[in-house]
Amino acid sequence: MGSSSSSYAPKTIYLDVDGKVQKVVFSRHCSPCDIRELLCSSSNITRNTAIMLVDPEGALVSIDPTMPANTPNSLYKVMPLSTGQLGEKEDMFQNVLSQVAEQFSRAFRINELKTEVTNRLAMLEKRVELEGLKVVEIENCKKDLKKLRDEMASRGGGRVNCTCKYNFSDDGKKLSPRRDVPSYPKYTLSQETIEALKKPTFDVWHWEHNEMLSCLEYMYHDLGLVKEFNMNPITLKRWLLSIQENYRNNPFHNFRHCFCVSQMMYGMIHLCSLQEKLTLTDMGILMTAAVCHDLDHPGYNNTYQINARTELAVRYNDISPLENHHCAVAFQIISLPECNIFANVEPEAFKQIRQAIITLILATDMARHGEILDSFKQKVDNFDFTNEEHVRCLKMVLIKCCDISNEVRPTEVAEPWVDCLLEEYFMQSDREKSEGLPVAPFMDRDKVTKPTAQIGFIKFVLIPMFETVMKLFPQIEEIMVQPLRDSRDHYEELKQIDDAMTEGSHKVYQFQGVKNSCPTHVQTGVKDTPLPKRNTWVSLLNRAKT
Repeated sequence: MGSSSSSYAPKTIYLDVDGKVQKVVFSRHCSPCDIRELLCSSSNITRNTAIMLVDPEGALVSIDPTMPANTPNSLYKVMPLSTGQLGEKEDMFQNVLSQVAEQFSRAFRINELKTEVTNRLAMLEKRVELEGLKVVEIENCKKDLKKLRDEMASRGGGRVNCTCKYNFSDDGKKLSPRRDVPSYPKYTLSQETIEALKKPTFDVWHWEHNEMLSCLEYMYHDLGLVKEFNMNPITLKRWLLSIQENYRNNPFHNFRHCFCVSQMMYGMIHLCSLQEKLTLTDMGILMTAAVCHDLDHPGYNNTYQINARTELAVRYNDISPLENHHCAVAFQIISLPECNIFANVEPEAFKQIRQAIITLILATDMARHGEILDSFKQKVDNFDFTNEEHVRCLKMVLIKCCDISNEVRPTEVAEPWVDCLLEEYFMQSDREKSEGLPVAPFMDRDKVTKPTAQIGFIKFVLIPMFETVMKLFPQIEEIMVQPLRDSRDHYEELKQIDDAMTEGSHKVYQFQGVKNSCPTHVQTGVKDTPLPKRNTWVSLLNRAKT
C-alpha cells in the first residue's frame, strides 16, 4: 500500500526567483504544459512564454512530471528562451509544415490530372464514334447512288460492266478501317481453340468476324512474326480490320474464305513443321499472302472479266486480272501508315517481301495450275530447302493447296462451301446468259449438280496436287489426303444414286430435280426427308439396283 500511495504524492521542486527560494508543488499526473504554466507563474514570467529549466551547474532539466526533485540548497532556475532559439525551432516547424503542404498539394493535383485525362479521353472516344457513324452514312449514300446509277444504265439497254467490280477511279474507296481505333473485342482463346487452330479439321463456321480477327492476330503472334518484323501490335490490329472491310459479302469469296485459307496455311505450317525448314520471313510471306489473296474479289471470275472486257481485264491486259487486282489492293492498304505492318522493315528487305507476296497471290490463278504443279513435280523428288527456287515453288504450291482445301475438312464443314461456290457460279452464269457471253457448263444451274461439280475437281485437281506434296511431307496423308479420297468416294456414290433415281430404277425415292445444286432432301410423298449420310449411301445404292 505504501508504494502504491507514494505514486500519487505531489512532487516538490525549489526555484531561484530573483535570489529568493520559491517552492513549487505539483501532481505527478500534471501534463508538461501545466508544469510550464506553473513555473512561469512562480517565476513572474508571462504565461505561454517559451522557457527552459536549468540546474545550478547550468544543465537543462526536462520539464515534465518525471523531472528530478531538488533541495533548497540546489535550486533550479527558470529562464525564458532567447529569440534566436525560438526562431530556429519556428523555422524548422515551418519547413515541416511546408513539406507536408506540398505533399498534399501534389496528391490533389495528381487526382485532378487523372480526372482531366479521363474526361478528355471520353470526349475523344465520343468524337471518334460520331465520326465513324458519319463515315458509315456517307458510304451507304455512295452505295445507294452507285446502285441507282447501275439501274439507270441497265435500263438503257447496253451491256453493263460487272456491278461489283472495283473502280480505280472511285476516290471514295475505303481502304483504311472504318473503326479507326482498333476496338474489336479482345477474345481470350482457350487452350482447346489454340490446339484446334493448328489442325485442318478446324470448323470455320462457328466464328464471328471479330473472333476470326482475334484468331488471325493470335497466329501472327504465335508464329513470332510480330517480333520478327518488329510490328506495332496496334498497327497489326488496324491492318486486319482494313483487310476484313475490303473483302466483299460474296457467297464464297468473302472474309470467311480469307480466314479459312489463312487458318489452313497456319495448320500446314504446324503439321509440316515448316518453322524448322523455312525462315520466319518465309512464314510471314505465306501468312500475309493467304490473308490478302482474294482482297476485293467482285464475285465474278477471270473468264467473265475477260469476256465482258471489264475495267480490270483492260487494266491488266487479260492476264490474271483478279489476282493482279488482289495484289494491288493489298499493297494499297499496306501503303497507309496506320496499316503498314512492315513499316519497320528495311527498304531492300521489304522489296523482296513484296515481290514474294505478289508471286504467291498470282499463283492462285487456276489458269496456271498445271504449269505450277508440273514445276513442283520436277523438284519434289530431290527437293533442297537451301535452294531459293525450290522454296519459292513450294510456297506457291502451299498457297494453292490452302486456297482450294475445303474438301480436306470434315464433311459438315466442307459441304456448305460447295453450296456457297455454286451460288456464286450461278450468279455469274445467269449474268453471262443475260449479256450473251459464253457460259461454262460447270457454272450453269441447268447442267451442274453438286456431285458432278466436285468429282472431277477432287479427282483431277485436288488429289494429284496433295499427293505430290505428300511426297515431301508424308505426315499429311492421314489428315489431308485421305479425307480427299473419302470425299471423292462420297460424291461418286451421290452421283450413282442421282443417276439411279433419274432413270426411275427406284420408285420410293424420287428427286425433285436439280435447280441450284444437288438436292439435300428427297420427296417421299409425305414430307421432305434429309438425304442419308455418307455411310448409308452404299446400302441405298444396292437397294436402288435391285
